[in-house]
Amino acid sequence: MKTTRSEQQPDPYGERKSTVVENITALGNPNPPTSEQSNLYCMTIIGQVEGHVVLPPQNKTTKYEHLIPQLVAAEQNPKIEGILIILNTVGGDVEAGLAIAEMIASLSKPTVAIVLGGGHSIGVPIAVSADYSFIAPTATMTIHPIRLTGLVISVPQTFEYLDKMQERVLRFIQSHSTVSEEKLKELMFKTGELTRDIGTTVIGQEAVNYGLINAVGGLGDAIRELNRRIEEQRAAKLKPEGSEGAPAGRLEH
Repeated sequence: MKTTRSEQQPDPYGERKSTVVENITALGNPNPPTSEQSNLYCMTIIGQVEGHVVLPPQNKTTKYEHLIPQLVAAEQNPKIEGILIILNTVGGDVEAGLAIAEMIASLSKPTVAIVLGGGHSIGVPIAVSADYSFIAPTATMTIHPIRLTGLVISVPQTFEYLDKMQERVLRFIQSHSTVSEEKLKELMFKTGELTRDIGTTVIGQEAVNYGLINAVGGLGDAIRELNRRIEEQRAAKLKPEGSEGAPAGRLEH
């Protein structure tokens, strides 16, 4: 009986395609942080940040339980030297968003974030959590107070909890950007601009002027900045120990 080619050896392209499909299904990303083709890892946060509650299937979501292992893998992979975070999100679960932001801020590798389209609500702390941030000229960011959906128990403890959570968000944004506390609260509690809510929407350069984002730019700018920071980190690792503060040499008359 004649043996066909498919029976003689497995199809590597078929296996590769299957792996890519599995990665997209599980992580929403075709290339998990094991790629050997680049020293940069690109992580996207799009749609709504899904936290402890599963959102309806018609919602475009980014699941935080998918992002956390990606960040851990990127941090541990020695071949990855920098992480690019691309945001186009309407916001979502506050605690899940803060968890993502805290993890990005605690990475030892250089990180650069770029807001494309929108970085609203809890997307603001995620955007500022990177070492450096960009925003597209037409991208927007909405700053508003925390809102609750579903059943609310009208007791003083509920309002105290909301107030403490609001303070967590405010402190994080302030500590990772140059916006002042007064300006941030002014933007957050402004009335008359949003039709069904209080808050402010800032566009491109406005976010930079307020000190929320570092610069206006696009993908090329973000990659250049990330590569620059990678080179700085490489140079710092190659610098001999004890070279700081060493004598500059003997002075001669």
